[in-house]
Amino acid sequence: MILKTNKKLESKLKAYNVVKIDKNQLEINGKGNHSLWKKANELTNFSSPWDDASVNEITFKALWDAVNLYCYFKVQDSEIHIDTTDNTKSSINNSDRVELFFRTNSKLNPYYCLEIDPSPRLMDFKAKPNKEFDFNWNWPTDDILIKSDFQKDYFTVEIAINLVSLIQLNLLNNGKIETGIYRAKYILQENGTYEPIWITWIDPKTETPNFHTPASFGTLNLVDA
Repeated sequence: MILKTNKKLESKLKAYNVVKIDKNQLEINGKGNHSLWKKANELTNFSSPWDDASVNEITFKALWDAVNLYCYFKVQDSEIHIDTTDNTKSSINNSDRVELFFRTNSKLNPYYCLEIDPSPRLMDFKAKPNKEFDFNWNWPTDDILIKSDFQKDYFTVEIAINLVSLIQLNLLNNGKIETGIYRAKYILQENGTYEPIWITWIDPKTETPNFHTPASFGTLNLVDA
């Protein structure tokens, strides 16, 4: 049986154009201050559809060359929360962080998740529909580099992902990567605990917070100029 692609669904995906740069010219340092980032498009229309609280400014940028996809986040935040209990994925899961999900198809079978706190610590896992998570899976170490920096009022994260790994995982097809871009912000409560606000590029129109749904994904388009 041949599965037909739902072109109508694909055409509705929001798109972000990733500008191409010369090979091996961008060396990430976590600060996002390389002059090449000025060539990138800025994505700033993030929101929390499930919460009335205001969302501090978030900037996302991406670039690519013949070797890597480069991603950059700058998050305005004067009260950064990092769970320092230990270095387990559980602690990362209880910390402020930025997130990138990459899906192989609109059925999310499978998709891959990168969740990065300001340290930067990485919680990476493979997932399938209905939030079936494999936390024993890891992105190939040699194919990803992450650096970060945090200041009084903001933090930044830079990521370099080898294109070979995206191709091998069937995530890069015809110059497109179907991607979810998110942020988790933990707010101190009166009882001393922290509760998250969930922030997303695309509103999936769900009643409760849910990034793990096809409707929260858009497309990164790798363009030559």
